[in-house]
Amino acid sequence: MSTAYAESPQHASSWTGIPNGKLGMWLFLASEIMFFTGLISAFIVLRMSNPNWPGPEGHLSVKMGTINTLVLICSSTTIVLALAASARGAMGAVRGWLAVTALLGSAFLVIKGFEYAAKLTHHIVPSTNVFWSCYYALTGFHALHVFGGIVFNLLVLSRTFSAAAWRDQGHRLELAGLYWHFVDIVWIFLFPMLYLFQ
Repeated sequence: MSTAYAESPQHASSWTGIPNGKLGMWLFLASEIMFFTGLISAFIVLRMSNPNWPGPEGHLSVKMGTINTLVLICSSTTIVLALAASARGAMGAVRGWLAVTALLGSAFLVIKGFEYAAKLTHHIVPSTNVFWSCYYALTGFHALHVFGGIVFNLLVLSRTFSAAAWRDQGHRLELAGLYWHFVDIVWIFLFPMLYLFQ
């Protein structure tokens, strides 16, 4: 039987009328959008200027990329379910959905690790050619962001075990959700670029 905790308070609002935490997250995500936009733009320019793209060294597994895409889409659903459970005060469900979200994020990284291992076994490294340099840079930075999202979700999860901590910090679940959706959206762009339109 889940214990309903009181809704976490909205912390002091900024002069914009938006809670400081949410405003900070949106500004952070804006900087992250610029970061990935720069990487993706460089990828597109290099792709258009290289007639031998991606080269004879090998291709990516569309199957593994598709599985990873489905994993992240499912994780976006589970964090939405965690937010819905929080609104109902169903803390057991919040814990469960956050744990599933973290597990799905971890599964994404494990699959990506198998992909990396397969390429490295065949001596395909960032210096192999421009395509593989772009591949490792884009997916590597994205994987770091997924890892950061997992840590963030687990920190929020740890706050669900104390009513006092949840009242003070439960609003961070929404911030974790915003970040996680951003990570998923970035992959939605990377998947077709790298796997489908080589």
